[in-house]
Amino acid sequence: MSKQPDALGIDIGGSGIKGAPVDTRKGRFTQKRLRIATPEGARPDAVADVVAEIVEHFEPEPGLPVGVTLPGVVVSGVARSAANIDPSWIGTDVRSLFAKRLGREVHVVNDADAAGVAERHHGAAEGQDGLVVLTTLGTGIGTALIMDGRLVPNSELGHIEIGGEDAETRAAESARDREGLDAAAWAGRLQTYYEALEQLLCPTLFVVGGGVSKRADEFLPLLHLSTPIVPATLKNKAGIIGAARLAAGR
Repeated sequence: MSKQPDALGIDIGGSGIKGAPVDTRKGRFTQKRLRIATPEGARPDAVADVVAEIVEHFEPEPGLPVGVTLPGVVVSGVARSAANIDPSWIGTDVRSLFAKRLGREVHVVNDADAAGVAERHHGAAEGQDGLVVLTTLGTGIGTALIMDGRLVPNSELGHIEIGGEDAETRAAESARDREGLDAAAWAGRLQTYYEALEQLLCPTLFVVGGGVSKRADEFLPLLHLSTPIVPATLKNKAGIIGAARLAAGR
């Protein structure tokens, strides 16, 4: 394992906040990841305290930048939406909040976008040209668009309308669990969703992330698409690695 991190990555989730120093040239942690439970309510100041605790744990060199994911739309460092975190994040200048708290350069990015960057450069889509579409299937559907290795941020394609409904309300893993769908029934809904993305985008590759990527063999073989579709490989490392890579300017 490399001993030369060039950024720290922090992945903020609804239940846990995880971080590690990263060698972004190789896409590897240089120390074991630290996870701390997300504080109750997940308000900005309380989360900033946990992020600072994680950063301080690794005793990074002065000037080492920090990349932070947020479960929501982020535009110029400002949160425009919030998923599974307190609504008070909306309108918060997250980059400034963390930069002041940490005394470091900070890059803030949507969590699915960070995962997409990591998978394109170090995971299932490594070296893939053209348009790579990563989808995370969980409580909702997160998406990331990577065109020839460059991120097109905040795509939010889990919210396209299909049959008069928000796609994620029928095709996310939470819908499968809520309605007790078997693999075949859920795959039918995923088929409709991915076909819609194909018609809109004509991508080169789909990458399926989120916790379901561990069980991809249960449902991916049931899909019949023109576009290749593969499971993500970095799993819960992807957000940290992608955020760190963006913070390092890669």
